[in-house]
Amino acid sequence: MVIWKHIEKSAIEGVERNYTQLVLKNNAVENHTLSEITGADKGKLIPTDIGMIVNDFLVANFSNILDFGFTAKVEADFDAIAEGNKEWISMIKEFYKEFHLTVEDVKENAERESGERILGIDPKSGKQILVRLGRFGAMAQIGDRDDEEKIFASLNPNQNLSTITLEEALDLFLLPKNLGDYESKEVIVANGRFGPYVKFDDKYISIPKGEDPLSVTLDMAIELIEAKRKADAPIAEYEGLPVQKGVGRFGPFIKWNNTFINVNKKYDYDNLTQANIEELIETKKQKDIDKIIHSWEDATIRLEKARWGRFNIIHGKNKKIELPKTTKVEKMTLEQVKDIIAKNTKKKPAKKKTVKKKVVKKK
Repeated sequence: MVIWKHIEKSAIEGVERNYTQLVLKNNAVENHTLSEITGADKGKLIPTDIGMIVNDFLVANFSNILDFGFTAKVEADFDAIAEGNKEWISMIKEFYKEFHLTVEDVKENAERESGERILGIDPKSGKQILVRLGRFGAMAQIGDRDDEEKIFASLNPNQNLSTITLEEALDLFLLPKNLGDYESKEVIVANGRFGPYVKFDDKYISIPKGEDPLSVTLDMAIELIEAKRKADAPIAEYEGLPVQKGVGRFGPFIKWNNTFINVNKKYDYDNLTQANIEELIETKKQKDIDKIIHSWEDATIRLEKARWGRFNIIHGKNKKIELPKTTKVEKMTLEQVKDIIAKNTKKKPAKKKTVKKKVVKKK
């Protein structure tokens, strides 16, 4: 799943500009050329490429709703509802009737926005080079949309569609780049959907935020490789299996037997003891047992408790179907669960059979 960020907290570097300062001194005018940074700002919420594209799309297609007058009218209506002078149902109907028509019209007629911007011509191929928003984020493209041999490159995290230059876009196609060998294995620097990385021995190691992947040398890559090895090295062993630790999207964790276990603030993450590790693993194992309501191992199907009082049907490794908390799961049978799985499984369209015509040769 791709998670789009519409705004992010960042810093604007600004640009340096020169200005002339005139000073009147001793009845003479002195001319000084000075410089300053303009447009710089720190800790500011800045719209991302997708944020700007979405905003432009909404302004173009839903201008009446994004208008300040609309907000003022809605607030006045809410005040009237609160005072008992207006029914909220009629107010919502009045809004939704027009809004629904607009939505249907936009769905039918509005063009899909991609923020496409043509930068120029690729000197090697002679093809057009442009930047636009793709499925996995902002990217550069050599070749137009109809070109079957067009190639792509992801923009770096510090680049955006509105300001990237032709030269900067061309540099993106220098990746992936072979930096050399380490331990008789290739070290590659490249750019991916989650940002720039170093590839070594089938491992992908993220390059620190703000670091230009084109400036990464072999020595820098080796430092990243060794740091990754140190971070991934087992900190303990339990039941004959290694225990690793790390910090992820949801905070610190340990990994054991392909299971990620969150480490809460009760523990000193930097100084986990063997007893701490065993307690975390056993607690997780018991928690996993407790959430199982039914398990049909032969069918690789189980029914589990989920968050917020809901339930999940787990089929195989990845298939998960959420059930509402009103479901009477205790008495559910395997046949009932299979029926739910079947109803939630999209059937692939059948391939059309091609019938070969027999060619009869005339004598």
